[in-house]
Amino acid sequence: MSAFTVTVNGRAHAVDVAPDTPLLWVIRDHLDLTGTKFGCGMALCGACTVHLDGAPVRSCSVPIAAAAGKRVTTIEGLAGDVGHRLQEAWIAEEVPQCGYCQSGQIMSAAALLARTPRPTDADIDAALSGNICRCGTYQRIRRAIHRAARPEVSDAR
Repeated sequence: MSAFTVTVNGRAHAVDVAPDTPLLWVIRDHLDLTGTKFGCGMALCGACTVHLDGAPVRSCSVPIAAAAGKRVTTIEGLAGDVGHRLQEAWIAEEVPQCGYCQSGQIMSAAALLARTPRPTDADIDAALSGNICRCGTYQRIRRAIHRAARPEVSDAR
């Protein structure tokens, strides 16, 4: 066991875990932030997506040793204009069905909008290609991201 300090959603946390402990389990089991979901455990489905220093990563495959000293943002910490617009657009477009993949989808979408404020369909498809929705709401996800990219549409309900 080793002591690591990781900053999650703006707060520094000291955790005493093995260096190879996945960031996902630190977030869920040690910090009690359960919005980030366990999906496959092999970085293939995207349910566990968080931001590490602003970049989307699969937290199931990032060891705590690699995250120590960096900024981690989970779905609980996603705030600001883009985060709120995405959440509103998700509701307006009725994206969630089972909802399990949604935090990972939204985290990937937020990272996309941070670097590409007006994404094309191809941009969206590329940015979310590793996020699996077993309910198949991909068209609604795409519409929601386009809606969030146009605040004038998000505000006009």
